[in-house]
Amino acid sequence: IMAAAAGRDPLEFRLAHLANDPKMAEVLKAGAEKFGWTPAKGPSGRGFGFAAGIDVNTDVVVFVEVEVDKSTGYVQVKRAVCCQDMGIVVNPQGAILQAEGCMLMGLGYALREEIRFEGRKMLTRNFDSYMFTQFNMAPELDVVLIDSKETVPTGGGEPAVICMGAAVANAVYDATGARVFRLPLTPQRVK
Repeated sequence: IMAAAAGRDPLEFRLAHLANDPKMAEVLKAGAEKFGWTPAKGPSGRGFGFAAGIDVNTDVVVFVEVEVDKSTGYVQVKRAVCCQDMGIVVNPQGAILQAEGCMLMGLGYALREEIRFEGRKMLTRNFDSYMFTQFNMAPELDVVLIDSKETVPTGGGEPAVICMGAAVANAVYDATGARVFRLPLTPQRVK
Protein backbone atom coordinates (compact mmCIF):
# COMPACT_ATOMS: atom_id res chain seq x y z
CA ILE A 1 0.00 0.00 0.00
CA MET A 2 2.78 2.42 0.92
CA ALA A 3 4.77 1.66 -2.25
CA ALA A 4 1.68 2.29 -4.41
CA ALA A 5 0.97 5.55 -2.55
CA ALA A 6 4.59 6.60 -3.14
CA GLY A 7 4.38 5.61 -6.84
CA ARG A 8 7.28 3.15 -6.51
CA ASP A 9 8.01 -0.46 -7.29
CA PRO A 10 7.15 -2.49 -4.15
CA LEU A 11 10.45 -4.38 -4.05
CA GLU A 12 12.58 -1.26 -4.49
CA PHE A 13 10.46 0.49 -1.84
CA ARG A 14 10.90 -2.37 0.64
CA LEU A 15 14.66 -2.65 0.03
CA ALA A 16 15.07 1.09 0.49
CA HIS A 17 13.72 0.70 4.03
CA LEU A 18 15.87 -2.25 5.13
CA ALA A 19 19.14 -0.49 5.87
CA ASN A 20 19.19 -2.06 9.36
CA ASP A 21 18.20 -5.55 8.23
CA PRO A 22 20.77 -6.95 5.78
CA LYS A 23 19.53 -10.52 6.34
CA MET A 24 16.01 -9.72 5.08
CA ALA A 25 17.46 -7.64 2.24
CA GLU A 26 19.50 -10.64 1.11
CA VAL A 27 16.44 -12.92 1.25
CA LEU A 28 14.38 -10.42 -0.78
CA LYS A 29 17.09 -10.02 -3.41
CA ALA A 30 17.68 -13.76 -3.80
CA GLY A 31 13.95 -14.48 -4.04
CA ALA A 32 13.42 -11.67 -6.54
CA GLU A 33 16.26 -12.95 -8.71
CA LYS A 34 14.86 -16.49 -8.78
CA PHE A 35 11.35 -15.18 -9.50
CA GLY A 36 12.55 -12.85 -12.24
CA TRP A 37 11.10 -9.71 -10.65
CA THR A 38 11.33 -6.64 -12.84
CA PRO A 39 10.54 -3.28 -11.28
CA ALA A 40 7.14 -1.74 -12.01
CA LYS A 41 4.75 0.57 -10.19
CA GLY A 42 1.52 -1.09 -9.14
CA PRO A 43 -0.96 -1.85 -10.39
CA SER A 44 1.02 -2.94 -13.43
CA GLY A 45 -1.50 -5.44 -14.81
CA ARG A 46 0.99 -8.33 -14.74
CA GLY A 47 -0.21 -9.95 -11.49
CA PHE A 48 3.04 -10.02 -9.49
CA GLY A 49 3.18 -9.72 -5.72
CA PHE A 50 5.30 -10.63 -2.73
CA ALA A 51 5.26 -10.59 1.03
CA ALA A 52 8.02 -11.00 3.58
CA GLY A 53 8.12 -11.86 7.25
CA ILE A 54 9.94 -13.56 10.09
CA ASP A 55 8.73 -16.76 11.73
CA VAL A 56 10.69 -18.81 14.26
CA ASN A 57 13.75 -16.62 13.55
CA THR A 58 13.60 -17.47 9.84
CA ASP A 59 13.47 -14.61 7.36
CA VAL A 60 11.14 -15.58 4.53
CA VAL A 61 9.72 -14.04 1.37
CA VAL A 62 7.22 -15.44 -1.11
CA PHE A 63 6.80 -14.08 -4.63
CA VAL A 64 3.72 -15.07 -6.66
CA GLU A 65 2.30 -14.57 -10.11
CA VAL A 66 -1.48 -14.68 -10.43
CA GLU A 67 -4.03 -14.60 -13.18
CA VAL A 68 -7.38 -13.02 -12.29
CA ASP A 69 -10.55 -13.55 -14.29
CA LYS A 70 -12.05 -10.08 -13.98
CA SER A 71 -15.53 -11.25 -14.96
CA THR A 72 -15.74 -13.94 -12.24
CA GLY A 73 -13.14 -12.81 -9.68
CA TYR A 74 -11.46 -16.23 -9.80
CA VAL A 75 -7.76 -16.11 -8.87
CA GLN A 76 -5.31 -18.70 -10.17
CA VAL A 77 -1.79 -18.62 -8.76
CA LYS A 78 0.46 -19.58 -11.67
CA ARG A 79 3.78 -19.78 -9.85
CA ALA A 80 5.30 -19.12 -6.45
CA VAL A 81 8.89 -18.72 -5.27
CA CYS A 82 9.83 -18.95 -1.60
CA CYS A 83 13.21 -17.81 -0.31
CA GLN A 84 14.21 -18.27 3.31
CA ASP A 85 17.22 -17.90 5.55
CA MET A 86 16.91 -20.37 8.41
CA GLY A 87 20.59 -20.54 9.32
CA ILE A 88 22.56 -23.67 8.55
CA VAL A 89 20.45 -25.90 6.33
CA VAL A 90 20.86 -29.37 7.83
CA ASN A 91 18.57 -31.24 5.41
CA PRO A 92 18.16 -29.21 2.18
CA GLN A 93 15.74 -31.61 0.47
CA GLY A 94 13.57 -31.79 3.57
CA ALA A 95 13.58 -27.99 3.90
CA ILE A 96 12.54 -27.59 0.25
CA LEU A 97 9.69 -30.08 0.67
CA GLN A 98 8.52 -28.32 3.83
CA ALA A 99 8.55 -24.90 2.12
CA GLU A 100 6.60 -26.28 -0.85
CA GLY A 101 4.03 -27.80 1.48
CA CYS A 102 3.75 -24.53 3.37
CA MET A 103 3.15 -22.59 0.17
CA LEU A 104 0.31 -24.95 -0.75
CA MET A 105 -1.10 -24.78 2.78
CA GLY A 106 -0.94 -20.97 2.69
CA LEU A 107 -2.53 -20.96 -0.74
CA GLY A 108 -5.54 -22.78 0.71
CA TYR A 109 -5.84 -20.18 3.47
CA ALA A 110 -5.43 -17.37 0.94
CA LEU A 111 -7.97 -18.49 -1.64
CA ARG A 112 -10.37 -21.17 -0.44
CA GLU A 113 -10.39 -22.34 3.15
CA GLU A 114 -13.19 -20.63 5.02
CA ILE A 115 -15.41 -21.73 7.85
CA ARG A 116 -18.80 -20.08 7.53
CA PHE A 117 -21.30 -19.44 10.31
CA GLU A 118 -24.90 -18.37 10.53
CA GLY A 119 -25.25 -16.94 14.01
CA ARG A 120 -23.79 -19.65 16.25
CA LYS A 121 -24.44 -22.43 13.75
CA MET A 122 -21.43 -23.64 11.78
CA LEU A 123 -22.38 -24.09 8.11
CA THR A 124 -19.05 -25.55 7.04
CA ARG A 125 -19.22 -29.04 8.47
CA ASN A 126 -17.37 -31.36 6.10
CA PHE A 127 -15.20 -31.51 2.99
CA ASP A 128 -18.23 -31.06 0.73
CA SER A 129 -18.48 -27.44 1.93
CA TYR A 130 -14.87 -26.73 2.97
CA MET A 131 -12.77 -25.93 -0.09
CA PHE A 132 -9.03 -26.56 -0.07
CA THR A 133 -6.28 -26.51 -2.68
CA GLN A 134 -6.52 -29.42 -5.10
CA PHE A 135 -3.76 -30.75 -7.37
CA ASN A 136 -5.15 -29.01 -10.46
CA MET A 137 -4.98 -25.67 -8.58
CA ALA A 138 -1.35 -26.04 -7.50
CA PRO A 139 1.05 -23.53 -9.04
CA GLU A 140 4.61 -24.09 -10.19
CA LEU A 141 6.68 -23.95 -6.98
CA ASP A 142 10.31 -23.07 -6.44
CA VAL A 143 12.37 -22.68 -3.26
CA VAL A 144 15.63 -20.85 -2.56
CA LEU A 145 17.45 -21.59 0.68
CA ILE A 146 20.07 -19.19 1.98
CA ASP A 147 22.54 -21.49 3.73
CA SER A 148 23.97 -19.18 6.41
CA LYS A 149 26.91 -21.22 7.68
CA GLU A 150 27.58 -18.78 10.53
CA THR A 151 24.04 -18.95 11.96
CA VAL A 152 22.55 -21.75 14.04
CA PRO A 153 19.62 -23.57 12.42
CA THR A 154 16.20 -22.09 13.08
CA GLY A 155 12.72 -23.15 12.00
CA GLY A 156 12.09 -24.23 8.46
CA GLY A 157 8.83 -26.08 8.90
CA GLU A 158 6.21 -23.40 8.38
CA PRO A 159 7.65 -19.92 7.72
CA ALA A 160 6.38 -19.75 4.12
CA VAL A 161 2.76 -20.05 5.23
CA ILE A 162 2.83 -16.60 6.87
CA CYS A 163 3.47 -14.84 3.54
CA MET A 164 1.04 -16.48 1.11
CA GLY A 165 -2.10 -14.49 1.89
CA ALA A 166 -0.42 -11.10 1.59
CA ALA A 167 1.63 -12.14 -1.45
CA VAL A 168 -1.51 -13.29 -3.31
CA ALA A 169 -3.48 -10.19 -2.23
CA ASN A 170 -0.64 -7.96 -3.46
CA ALA A 171 -0.56 -9.83 -6.77
CA VAL A 172 -4.33 -9.44 -7.15
CA TYR A 173 -3.87 -5.70 -6.61
CA ASP A 174 -1.09 -5.64 -9.20
CA ALA A 175 -3.30 -7.50 -11.70
CA THR A 176 -6.54 -5.58 -11.14
CA GLY A 177 -6.04 -2.51 -8.96
CA ALA A 178 -8.43 -4.03 -6.38
CA ARG A 179 -7.28 -4.16 -2.76
CA VAL A 180 -8.80 -7.07 -0.86
CA PHE A 181 -8.14 -7.12 2.88
CA ARG A 182 -10.03 -10.22 3.97
CA LEU A 183 -9.07 -13.85 3.47
CA PRO A 184 -9.85 -16.02 1.75
CA LEU A 185 -9.75 -14.06 -1.49
CA THR A 186 -12.93 -15.61 -2.79
CA PRO A 187 -14.18 -14.65 -6.25
CA GLN A 188 -16.97 -12.61 -4.63
CA ARG A 189 -14.50 -10.57 -2.56
CA VAL A 190 -12.17 -10.01 -5.52
CA LYS A 191 -15.06 -8.78 -7.69
